[in-house]
Amino acid sequence: MSLSDKYNLEILHEDNHTIVVNKKASDIVQGDKTGDETLPDRIKKYLKEKYQKPGNVFCGVVHRLDRPTSGALVFARTSKSLERLNSQFREKETKKTYWAIVENKPSKAAEQLINWLVKNEKQNKSYVVSENDKNAKRAVLSYHLLHSSDKYHLLEVELETGRHHQIRCQLAHIGCIIKGDLKYGAKRSNPDGSISLHARKLEFTHPTTKEIIKITAPVPKDNLWIYFEEIVQG
Repeated sequence: MSLSDKYNLEILHEDNHTIVVNKKASDIVQGDKTGDETLPDRIKKYLKEKYQKPGNVFCGVVHRLDRPTSGALVFARTSKSLERLNSQFREKETKKTYWAIVENKPSKAAEQLINWLVKNEKQNKSYVVSENDKNAKRAVLSYHLLHSSDKYHLLEVELETGRHHQIRCQLAHIGCIIKGDLKYGAKRSNPDGSISLHARKLEFTHPTTKEIIKITAPVPKDNLWIYFEEIVQG
């Protein structure tokens, strides 16, 4: 068993300053009421053992994915890297591309969606509201339809803003509910508790070398995901 397997990590990129993993739908990025071990904690254990580091190991959280979502996540291995990566994400200098399997085919094959969203803290859910709502935040994404099966449709989504549950909420608003996403109206849950939303590609500038790092995260080991990936990649 490899060290990454021991800690249940799929590592997509690793160097002295950054580590990128393919998050599973069961992983949590930030501790919650479940008390489950977080992804950063597992990464710290992996780094500590691999590099035989004494004392505490640094693993800075740069961005997050909802627990039922899978895909590419970058973490910083030094505080300087964390500061520089945080700046990139804050200034929207990164590129994030998602794949979503939805229940209904969108009326347009490609479209930019601009909505105003409000987060309901109690429900941990976002709603599309009028732009006149004083708490509303502007949310922008673009999607295009990659392929359709008999029952489901694969969309590629480019995020322009990073709002709470943005993709889930905006797609549900146009009737394209993400498979398994009960919170936003899916017919049934996925067996593993996931929703069919995957952070497929991530592009960022390396915090020290300034090289452009391009990551593609393999899809979850699920027959429908694998079918769509094989079709799209030819």
